[in-house]
Amino acid sequence: MPDTINRALDVDSHALRIVQRINELGSITAAARSLGYSQPAVSQHLKRLEARLGLPLVVKAGRGVRLTEAGRILVRHAATVTQALDAAAGELSDLAGLRSGRVTLAAFPSASATVIPTLLRGLSQRHPGVQLSYLEAEPPEAVRAVRDQAADLALTFSYTGDQADPHRQSAQGLTVVPLWRDEMFVVVPREHPLAGQDRIDLALLAADQWIGGCPRCRSHLLDLAGRSGFSPSVSYETDNVVAVFGLVAAGLGVALVPALAIAASPLPAGIVARSTAGGDFRTIHLVGTIGADTVPAVAATIRAIAEIDASPWSLHAPAAQSAHAALGAPSVR
Repeated sequence: MPDTINRALDVDSHALRIVQRINELGSITAAARSLGYSQPAVSQHLKRLEARLGLPLVVKAGRGVRLTEAGRILVRHAATVTQALDAAAGELSDLAGLRSGRVTLAAFPSASATVIPTLLRGLSQRHPGVQLSYLEAEPPEAVRAVRDQAADLALTFSYTGDQADPHRQSAQGLTVVPLWRDEMFVVVPREHPLAGQDRIDLALLAADQWIGGCPRCRSHLLDLAGRSGFSPSVSYETDNVVAVFGLVAAGLGVALVPALAIAASPLPAGIVARSTAGGDFRTIHLVGTIGADTVPAVAATIRAIAEIDASPWSLHAPAAQSAHAALGAPSVR
């Protein structure tokens, strides 16, 4: 008998609401009218439930009906169930309507003072109920965060020919969408012999001392220098772009930095930034799981990223508008 009751109690919310209304109104007809059902439909629903339970739920009482002890037990517990279902429906409605929702985004440091504030402002204005959490991480760690579900999305970057590109093996099974090209600049003291040129050929800096940045940026410098026929002499290494600029201003060397780093930390007096003769750049990517855009809050964040105007940071955005659609497909990298 207990197993039979357990199976019978696997009922839908309509049955629970019907029994509740009969208890409140004392009439099957009145219960049907209040729920928007026909009286025969409610009667059939009630009979099926009684048959499954093997117990009567209502008995006639004058012109109406009243619940049996079994019916009263069901109503007592039905209130808790229907309230929980109503609460869940309300939360799901808020989520679907972007009145709520949480998204965690990971991105590299130079995006923290440029892309991220723009994204947060736009998202909060359009969808104030969506909460965006931010995790600062270099590309390898950001990709790992998405894979480990510690982040929903990640903004990353890669360099052409980078052997340690985190979008290769580590991003297999994820979706990687190119957003913008972030132009590379050579930063030199204002009195440097090449400071007056619009573009600087890296080969002409073979005799200069260099200031190296983060490991992946330094690797890119070594790669570009190698293509230009020299091995750079790196005298100082720091991940702090402000420190890089200070060292250049002090005449201690030259550096290669991306546009976003310059936008995040404007150049101090005494140094200038010039494009490379080869038009070198790094690519900014959006990384997510396959089908991430089916989650309303994540989809809203993807749209907000795709709509960002990258021009203030001297970026080119050939593919940003396709980001939303592309995150529904697996990576091809």
